[in-house]
Amino acid sequence: MKISNLKISNWRSIVYEEIFFQDLMIFIGQNNHGKSNVLSSILFFFGEINHHYLDFNGDAEELWVEIEFSEISEYENTTFKKYVSSSNKIKVRKTALKNGSFSYNGYIEEATEDWLKESKISDFKKREVAETLPLVSFLPIKGAITIEQFKTAQNEYIITNIDDISFNHVLEESNFLGLKNVAKGSFGDLFFIPSVKNASDELNPRGNTLFSQLYSRVINKISEHNPQFKEAKEKIIQLTKILNKTNDDGEINEDRPKDLASLENLLDEELISWNTKIDIQISTPNVDDIFRVGANVSIDDGIKTDISRKGHGLQRALIFALIKAWSKVMKQDREALLNDKDSEVSTRKSSKSTYFIFEEPELFLHPQAQRELFSSLVNLSKDESQVILCTHSSSFLDLEYHKSICIVKKENITNGTKILQYVNDIFIEVDEKKKFNLSYWINPERGELFFAKKVILVEGQTDKTVIPMIAKLLGVFRYDFTIIDCGSKSNIPFYINLLNKFGIKYSAVYDKDHQVNKNPDGLATADKSSKIIEESIEISLGKTHILINDIEEELGMTEKVSSGKAYKAISFVSDENFVLTDTFRQKIIEIFSE
Repeated sequence: MKISNLKISNWRSIVYEEIFFQDLMIFIGQNNHGKSNVLSSILFFFGEINHHYLDFNGDAEELWVEIEFSEISEYENTTFKKYVSSSNKIKVRKTALKNGSFSYNGYIEEATEDWLKESKISDFKKREVAETLPLVSFLPIKGAITIEQFKTAQNEYIITNIDDISFNHVLEESNFLGLKNVAKGSFGDLFFIPSVKNASDELNPRGNTLFSQLYSRVINKISEHNPQFKEAKEKIIQLTKILNKTNDDGEINEDRPKDLASLENLLDEELISWNTKIDIQISTPNVDDIFRVGANVSIDDGIKTDISRKGHGLQRALIFALIKAWSKVMKQDREALLNDKDSEVSTRKSSKSTYFIFEEPELFLHPQAQRELFSSLVNLSKDESQVILCTHSSSFLDLEYHKSICIVKKENITNGTKILQYVNDIFIEVDEKKKFNLSYWINPERGELFFAKKVILVEGQTDKTVIPMIAKLLGVFRYDFTIIDCGSKSNIPFYINLLNKFGIKYSAVYDKDHQVNKNPDGLATADKSSKIIEESIEISLGKTHILINDIEEELGMTEKVSSGKAYKAISFVSDENFVLTDTFRQKIIEIFSE
């Protein structure tokens, strides 16, 4: 099963947020805006971390994290039968109070009709009442109707008439699955890789590490198929039996070494006043565990050492190598599953859900390695796992996965952390998407705009070069603003559409294009392009800044330039005789204002 929806209430900086999940989730945003708080809320739900009184937002006495799971397997459907909705989903809430207590509660899909509610059975099970209900054909023909019989009739009626019944989702008052605490791993395996983590921790052959699970699989296979391993295992079992006082039948073991009996006698003599007898029993050790305890991993990159003595880049690379290996093993398991005739075992294997949470996976990796890692994480998310990450790197952003992108913002403490995402298709028409992709992919800032506090859209390279240059001269330049060369005036609306969808603030700078030498058709075309830009603007997010006719005219360049426009414009502005007009000065100041 996979996370399809996450709701968070009063967790740290988050007052209330709802997030719609994809197989790949990418949380981005400026520092101290709440990205880590989103990840930690998931860790809290899965029982990876405990809550603390400082986790409560403001004066809140209660916090909760609610997750809806979809893609429920057959095995999970059996395990969580009570909570599986008609749309094959499960919704569970974990609530915590400031006194330190917490609870898991599931949502139960309950029919709106009282006679279909399990809690109301006693009101309708009398035969004279039951025979007036639509479910009467599912009840016994005669005799008293028991609660179980009525419940069965309810279920059969609901299954038969599912399309005609309306339901409410009700949060149960009792504990989820009837348990006070949901066992860790009940919802699947979760692996959290924080921003700073020693690879030696992940190479530990014990515990719930990736290496431990991979290594355990190897040991289990050896244990099942290797004759020498089986023989050694049997010898250890027989040796253990020799060491104990009695055999399997409870009779005295005559072959027991005298040394053990001597040790027991010595201890008995010392404890004689306590009227106590000592019996040393030897339990049969798990042979598999012996090989786990003794396992150590060394890294040889010319100098053989343990991984903790290597650089952080190699340590990080090794952690991700373990993840890739894990992904391949799971893929092999699924392929083997297709040929597995044992349905019960197969179903159980297929129910194993895996979630990977990465905090700043780009750390210690050069740009090319970051892009390669992103490709690996995308493939991992397509391979039955769910991948959740927060990042500051544009290498982990791709418009193809725009539904996965969540911009995390915190404008003020009162409103708290907010999530901006767009889970529908950005472009409805195919041609629009093709045109935008063409301009989008020629820009190296294609991912950077999602991180910007504000985006400045310009027509071409000259505008992109000169406008920030003048802004620096005026002392108004902002490094948290991103300037995007849209490639042409006609492409600006595509970018405006994208920014509107994600709620990112912007300024659109375009030429009026009313040069004196233009004919009526040229002016009409220019006005049409200008109108499309103006109509695309979402007033709450963006505004337009119109250059007189083009940037060269704004600068006062009288020489007609046909090539090398950006270089010549830079040279013109750099000249000591350059004078900035008051109108263009004001436009630059407005462009770089929030």
